[in-house]
Amino acid sequence: MADKRILIVEDEHRLAEVLRKQLEESGFQVDVAGDGLSGYRMFTDKDFDLIILDVLLPLMDGFQLCHEIRKVNGKVPVIMLTALGTPEDKLQGFGRGADDYVLKPFDFRELLARIHVFLKRTAQAGVSSGKLKIADLEMDVATKTVVRGNRKIDLTAREYTLLEIFVQHKDKLLSREFLIEKVWGFDFEPNTNILDVYINYLRKKIDVNSGVKLIHTKFGFGFYCSETEL
Repeated sequence: MADKRILIVEDEHRLAEVLRKQLEESGFQVDVAGDGLSGYRMFTDKDFDLIILDVLLPLMDGFQLCHEIRKVNGKVPVIMLTALGTPEDKLQGFGRGADDYVLKPFDFRELLARIHVFLKRTAQAGVSSGKLKIADLEMDVATKTVVRGNRKIDLTAREYTLLEIFVQHKDKLLSREFLIEKVWGFDFEPNTNILDVYINYLRKKIDVNSGVKLIHTKFGFGFYCSETEL
């Protein structure tokens, strides 16, 4: 992992230095910023493979920083590492484009496992090619672009991942647990409504003004992507 560079944006100096040391011992190159504005400047100056950021940051909070990062780069994995753990906080974090949301205090081994999962996923996406298609919707796996008819659809990284799983498993009923595990991974709370929120986002972007609806719900069983209702 010596070629992988991680940016930590954390204003708690002791925690930032402990994280830096542990990640460097795990083979990563690490940069640290102590406030949101400095973090954004570092992000624009260098290429990072993954970003870890706190929410309660000076000058620019983590939610806004993540939003600004997503305006520039929709692919780099962003892990929020914070003490703010309400469902509303998590929804806001994911809504701003975060890929994962880890609560303090945390176990470094679990954080490291999550980092490896995201880096592996990014590497696999980098070598993937070809296109996925259903009805008049087409996904370019290499460029992560989505078009329906003649309309380009702008998706966040999380929305794209969810749609890709749907299209890869088109005409198959997918359980809530399967989708949450594939998109959010690990022990994400199964009773949260984050999946419903993101499916609603997709429907508004994918099915709006289209005669054929692609994302369906089978109440009590799960969701599926199909040109017709199962």
